[in-house]
Amino acid sequence: MRMHNADEHCGIAQAAVITGDWWNVLVLREIARGHVRFDALAAELGLSRKVLTERLGRLVASGVLHRSLYQRRPVRYEYLLTDSGLALLPLLVAMQDWGDRWVLGDGTTTATAAEDGAEHARVHALALAGARLPAALELPSGGGAEHPVVAPDAAATVLFTYPGTGVDWGDEPIPGAAGCTLEHRLFRDAWPDFRRAGVAVHGVSSQLPYEQAAFARAEAIPYPLLSDARQRLAAALRLPTFRGAGRLRLKRLILVVDRERTVRHALFPVDDIPRAVEDALRLATAT
Repeated sequence: MRMHNADEHCGIAQAAVITGDWWNVLVLREIARGHVRFDALAAELGLSRKVLTERLGRLVASGVLHRSLYQRRPVRYEYLLTDSGLALLPLLVAMQDWGDRWVLGDGTTTATAAEDGAEHARVHALALAGARLPAALELPSGGGAEHPVVAPDAAATVLFTYPGTGVDWGDEPIPGAAGCTLEHRLFRDAWPDFRRAGVAVHGVSSQLPYEQAAFARAEAIPYPLLSDARQRLAAALRLPTFRGAGRLRLKRLILVVDRERTVRHALFPVDDIPRAVEDALRLATAT
């Protein structure tokens, strides 16, 4: 990309060199989703091998990706995000949020979804059920340590994403944002039933670990709360988000994931919280 001399000290212009290309952005989107091998990327993107090779080479040269050898004969590489690449994930999620709201939507801020909206289609019509979480995806827990998103020793894992607890939504409440404390209390009360069934429960929000830890202590939450403040899970599954109270937040959604990290069921939007908790247990025990 040819740049004006004045742009060499502009961070926006420098970032646009990497993210301003349509295919570069989509390659990063697919790698965030766990499609890290060449053939998988080509299949997902419908891109010619020549163009994909060029784009991957540029992203490696820019320090956003690094190649990891996984096969010697013939030589095959996986393309993995570097620290620089991981730092781009919030930008990708913010782009998706902007597109959902302003290009595919009517500009309304909401923590729920309409049945004819882009987010509803992405979760249901485009089959989030069947998606596989990237291997070894971990998020910080309330104690600060990294925690597996999918419990390896459970028959299934129920992941429920929520906007945030103890949040002041301001004078004009955002539709669908309230109810997070109720949802946690219902999962807490049902926790013995989940445990007897061998099903793990993980709550996920974009709140920081110390915020989640304080809430867990106050409410005696028995299951892990995981922080997706860096939007790693949101990018991996293209989860619905909204911006509220100064932060990009996850909309309320419930996923049932099997031990192979495959999403078997997706409940979205979650409008009837008590019924959704009951449905999560029913679906998880049937998985």
